[in-house]
Amino acid sequence: QVQLVESGGGLVQPGGSLKLSCAASGSISSINAMGWYRQAPGKQRELVATITSGGNTNYAGDVKGRFTISRDNAKNTVYLQMNSLKPEDTAVYYCMTLPRIYWGQGTQVTVSS
Repeated sequence: QVQLVESGGGLVQPGGSLKLSCAASGSISSINAMGWYRQAPGKQRELVATITSGGNTNYAGDVKGRFTISRDNAKNTVYLQMNSLKPEDTAVYYCMTLPRIYWGQGTQVTVSS
């Protein structure tokens, strides 16, 4: 089993920044990639970004250039730096793992003036 604990969500104005963190514990040797998904009200959960243990990254098209995913393997933690936030980025953000999928509890990000 892997436990994921997210932090860093909150309310921010359009154009602002937030940094999310996700700390993994438990059977962490089973983890290769980690990533972030998000789910807005009334919408399906969608990919935001992933990063492998080797540092290869993948981003959804609408966050490229604004969001940066990073990982500290020594701390078993993945980060999501979100800049130039837009109201449409408002969602619950979930941390996840691969190849076996585990999910965190989610953290709310609200972008509003």
